[in-house]
Amino acid sequence: MQLSHTLAATSAVFDEPNLVSSAGLAPVMALAESAGLHDLADTHLSVPTDKGANAGSKVASLVGGMVAGADSIDDMALLRHGGMGRVFTGIYAPSTLGSFLRSFTFGHVRQLDAIASRFLTRLAGQAPLLEADRTENEEAMVDVDDTIIEVHGYAKQGAGFGYSGVRGLNALLATLTRPGSAPVIVAQRLRKGSTGSPRGAKRLVTDALKTVRALSSDTPLVRADSAFYGRPTIGAAVTAGAHVSVTVRLDTTVKKAIASIDESAWQTIEYTDAVYDETTDQWISRAEVAEIGFTAFSGRKKADQVPGRLVVRRIPDLHATPAQALGQDALFDTWRFHAFFTTVPDQAMNTVTVDKTHRNHAIIEQVHADLKNSALAHLPSGRFAANAAWLVLAVMAFNLTRAAATLTGPTPARATTATIRRKLIAVPARLATSARQMTLHLPAAWPWQTAWTRLFTHTCGPPTPATT
Repeated sequence: MQLSHTLAATSAVFDEPNLVSSAGLAPVMALAESAGLHDLADTHLSVPTDKGANAGSKVASLVGGMVAGADSIDDMALLRHGGMGRVFTGIYAPSTLGSFLRSFTFGHVRQLDAIASRFLTRLAGQAPLLEADRTENEEAMVDVDDTIIEVHGYAKQGAGFGYSGVRGLNALLATLTRPGSAPVIVAQRLRKGSTGSPRGAKRLVTDALKTVRALSSDTPLVRADSAFYGRPTIGAAVTAGAHVSVTVRLDTTVKKAIASIDESAWQTIEYTDAVYDETTDQWISRAEVAEIGFTAFSGRKKADQVPGRLVVRRIPDLHATPAQALGQDALFDTWRFHAFFTTVPDQAMNTVTVDKTHRNHAIIEQVHADLKNSALAHLPSGRFAANAAWLVLAVMAFNLTRAAATLTGPTPARATTATIRRKLIAVPARLATSARQMTLHLPAAWPWQTAWTRLFTHTCGPPTPATT
């Protein structure tokens, strides 16, 4: 690629009132409207004073800005350029949207949580968000994990140093994934930066599974790491009728259970890809798995105990002993163990299958990275409740973007938000009006023209004729 030799003879002027930079917002926001985003916010959000007036339009403006790539309140100005005022109505200035967010309290954030849940349920009715590849294991996977969103300066309420050593705020998320589908976010909570991972997880799991029941008839499987291995979180999942698959710490009880596993029970498994082991700074491609019956929280009263299976994966311990360092071979293998507790019946998943399923919990890390590469690149306000609301809005934008992508085909549906935005949202267009009809003139030879047209036709095209 090379600059045109005529560039020196041209000039640039910002004076075209009929251009829009993100024409893909038209079908996406049409999808949001058909899923009831405006009505839900107007009905269930009760932010006081004039700051909370027209809540539906303000929530839609914030979500639309995030879909278009905004990651701060100032970025919402990208909705107010060129012909955007002709394509959309009810677009608010960034200062108005900032005042709206700063009026939130914890109760209003919880109202927004309820709106996000209902909005996702309605999106699933408008788009094939959770269409699964039908296999023998059709569980809906609910993954729970938290992440630190880094902040700077001392004006952020609740900011602190957490387990990662990074100063920020803690976002706890729950995602839902079906086989063959990309994850959607079913629950979210912003917490202060110094909080422990399991704090509030019981309530979040309860909220998440309530939403999951509205989205899927499958028995959900809640997956989490060892930070969430506790009676409140696991009890909430089991009470809601879900199975669990949670990593356990190698305490005395777990070590005793592992020691009682018969040597003949270990099965060799092969990873499809080598796994990097941070402890030994090496790549591991050999492992064995076995399981034993196990009752979680056996030291508690009978009603609090949870029967299940302890599944253990062991890998060779590659730490060299002093003798090995001198070139002597080891007399016997030494192993390092990784265990998790699950309530999935062995008739539904055998040892190897349930181990492989548990390891796929890492999919939620991709969701964390996706959010931080879009609307959660910043938490823009100094007020905690405003940032908590920003998180919920970012989740709604994430789910809306995902729903729009599923309408274009299975491949875009699995792409990241940045990729979907580049192909379907950030498409420049020129507006033209003729015979009282508005036409969006998009770039010729746009590489993803077919997918964009499919999305636009589905959300903005003529209604399907009624059949008798």
